[in-house]
Amino acid sequence: MITRQHLIRQFRQIRHKTEELCKPLAIEDYVVQSIDDVSPPKWHLAHTTWFFETFILLESAKNYKPFHPLYQHLFNSYYQALGSPYPRIRRGILSRPTVETVYKYRKHIDEEIIDYIGQLSDAEVEKIMPVIVMGLNHEQQHQELLMMDIKHNLSLDPDYPAYRASVIKQIPPVTQSIEMLDVNGGVVEIGHAGDAFCFDNELPRHKVILQPYKLANRLVTNGEYCEFIEAGGYEKSEFWLSDGWDCVQKNRWKTPLYWQQIGNRWYVFTLSGLREMELAEPVSHVSYYEADAYARWRNLRLPTEAEWEYYVTSNNLAPDGGNFIEENIFHPRPLDVQYSDVPQQLFGDLWEWTGSPYSPYPGYRPLRGALGEYNGKFMSNQYVLRGGSCATPVSHIRASYRNFFQPDKRWQFGGIRLAEDA
Repeated sequence: MITRQHLIRQFRQIRHKTEELCKPLAIEDYVVQSIDDVSPPKWHLAHTTWFFETFILLESAKNYKPFHPLYQHLFNSYYQALGSPYPRIRRGILSRPTVETVYKYRKHIDEEIIDYIGQLSDAEVEKIMPVIVMGLNHEQQHQELLMMDIKHNLSLDPDYPAYRASVIKQIPPVTQSIEMLDVNGGVVEIGHAGDAFCFDNELPRHKVILQPYKLANRLVTNGEYCEFIEAGGYEKSEFWLSDGWDCVQKNRWKTPLYWQQIGNRWYVFTLSGLREMELAEPVSHVSYYEADAYARWRNLRLPTEAEWEYYVTSNNLAPDGGNFIEENIFHPRPLDVQYSDVPQQLFGDLWEWTGSPYSPYPGYRPLRGALGEYNGKFMSNQYVLRGGSCATPVSHIRASYRNFFQPDKRWQFGGIRLAEDA
């Protein structure tokens, strides 16, 4: 059980981490919104604060008065039950409230939350704790979104500025051919188990039938993806889903996001600036359409989320030791160890596209009230990714965690692991 002191300490640590991630930014960086999918860093700082103000203080704290009445509109992301959210595509046109005011907002709410927790009885703390813990996990999601959005914002600057200079560690890569490892099928269980926190979309735990399959022992590399490009993969419709081919044609995709060819060399934009591509690094910032097309070109497929989760749980694999946000690299790393008979990089480095649509598990029930809009309302036209990335907090990820994006999205840290039928 989480104690009051541990809860307050965790609250301070996670809230501080968000602000720490913003320290390298110039004041002008806080307001930029490069595309509709991206939110300005200032908005992330305010929205995560809005969550605690809305679902804790306004909901439960007696005599609490809102920091600013307009913030319930400006920083509401998508909760229709709480009123009309400010349009996402217009977040970047707001110069006010200023960055200074947003930081004052955060400080005010942090003090109010800690004071509120301190006034509660043990029984009251236990009652309110699930919502606070959910708010902290929500903030960790936005820490990753911050890094995704900052990267996209900076990538459009022709000077290719670095968020942090020279943070990518040069590791002598170990390059071996991908091996497909046999996995037995059967009637297996997936979904969250135990009493620790999880999101409602990870429940209920349930049985699925898996046929025997094979799972790749590592992620697909830049060099291997170059082979797809050089073979005309982006020009051959037979490898693409119909919607994917339309997307390629409409957007004139020729490479993954952030790739550039200068002369006869490939370069990639990173949060450390533009750098020459390391062919042994896992290929990143690909859409579901690209991941699926690459797999088809290799006469393979993407794993289902049940196949991914079953392999991880049946082998007792944990996130510890992976490349997560705490490494401060914000970029996938090539392998620096010889492969074993256990797949590598299942946690950290890159989210892995699965072939599974994001849909409810049998018996799924969303949370009651406005928080029920957190996950369930998005179970349409999206695909599941597993495993976390170099921008995910390590304490945030677990085997049952279900990330999800629309199949054309590329600005998240997404990569490819292959699978096939046995």
